[in-house]
Amino acid sequence: MSEAMAETTNWGRLQTEVKGYVGIDTIQEQIRKKALKRGFEFNVMVVGSSGLGKSTLVNTLFKAKVSRRSCMQSEKDPALIIPKTVEVQSISHVIEENGVRLKLTVTDTPGFGDHINNENCWLPILEYINEQYEKYLSEEINVSRKKQIPDSRVHVCLYFIAPTGHGLKPLDIEFMKRLDKVVNVVPIIAKADTLTIEEREHFKARIKQALNEADISTYPMKELETDEEDDNINTRIRDQMPFAVVGSDKSHQVDGKEVLGRLTNWGLIEVENHNHCEFANLRDMLIRTHLQDLKDVTHCIHYENFRFERLNARKKIDKGEDQESRC
Repeated sequence: MSEAMAETTNWGRLQTEVKGYVGIDTIQEQIRKKALKRGFEFNVMVVGSSGLGKSTLVNTLFKAKVSRRSCMQSEKDPALIIPKTVEVQSISHVIEENGVRLKLTVTDTPGFGDHINNENCWLPILEYINEQYEKYLSEEINVSRKKQIPDSRVHVCLYFIAPTGHGLKPLDIEFMKRLDKVVNVVPIIAKADTLTIEEREHFKARIKQALNEADISTYPMKELETDEEDDNINTRIRDQMPFAVVGSDKSHQVDGKEVLGRLTNWGLIEVENHNHCEFANLRDMLIRTHLQDLKDVTHCIHYENFRFERLNARKKIDKGEDQESRC
């Protein structure tokens, strides 16, 4: 009897013969078709002082005019006017490539770090990020919520570091210290063509040391890794960071091919050439390899932390009101 039971209940022995094609392997294709119909969303925030090429870099990343200028232009005076305070401005575009639709939202922060007194200049940025979390939470806890909640949460914040060659400024450290807990922060060295290769490597080493000393956690975060393959890939990315990048949306002819680059008196700086800068590494991480992971970390880590704190605070308020009503 025991032998018969073992034969019929042992999962290791029981096998069902498949007579014909079942099609379990089509699940992946079903998911792909549904995802393509819905489309995708990706929200990028760029932060840094004026003149570091934030808009140009975003346009270069997506090879389209997707970012507005950080400064406003006056009709009377053609000179660019820097806003008085930090203003958070967003613009959205729908990009389509090979049947894949991506709603891209670029959020710029003109005025950041441009003033003599930059005390608390990160607060409007922090408030904007939390506002997007609040919007998503409000939709999520509604009794009759939408089938697909619009996602305006910031998935990655590109922080532009001025290519001084000296190291991080106190403002850089304070900003990343306060924002790394609520958003994926990716530090990049702007206009890296102003530094020699030796200066660039020395500058990167100083930045890494400052980040470690300040205990700033940039993306990708090591403590979230559970897979050995992901750990190896992310370790290589962390070794390359901060990415030293050059942005340009102008094409030039090189050996009969059109390449994006900046033409100088010393020659052409090719944006996508690994020997000239690390723009290609940044683009590959943001779009080709880690776009979905950036969204997953935003949802599962940063948004969950916000959600827990906000709902916990509401619960305490409700308890306090109940106690007052009883008294």
